[in-house]
Amino acid sequence: MAGKKWTPQQEAELQKLVEADMQIGEIAAKLQKTPGAIIVKCQRIGLPLKANGYVKTQIPLPRELPSVEEALRMLAGALKAAVKPGLNRVEVQRLQAVAAISKTYKELLTDYINYREIEAKIKEMEEQNAQLQKEKSQSPTPQPAPAPMA
Repeated sequence: MAGKKWTPQQEAELQKLVEADMQIGEIAAKLQKTPGAIIVKCQRIGLPLKANGYVKTQIPLPRELPSVEEALRMLAGALKAAVKPGLNRVEVQRLQAVAAISKTYKELLTDYINYREIEAKIKEMEEQNAQLQKEKSQSPTPQPAPAPMA
């Protein structure tokens, strides 16, 4: 959904305000735009905006992967929250994002678990092969029987 178009004058003013190190909230108020619109416009035209407090650029990674059950609980929580009346558009979008992320996570986790099982089987087979090679090298090699003379 597109908002109001930016005029060339607003873009020029945005550039001046960003270069003057003005806060996003102040820029938004001055240009009568939302902070989100300011951030998106700066990204589109390549202005280096300091968006502290508005945009989180790093996501902390968990030490352990959440289980399928945990992902399903999050999805169930989003489902319960989604049926409540009176949700605004941002809340609905957030719940849709949670649902999509949960679904994707579950699919990727299933693949990961399958790969882990395959890796474990390969490792087990390599160990068995090494053991067989060791046993073969330790046993005396049978000498071929001499051919009968006629």
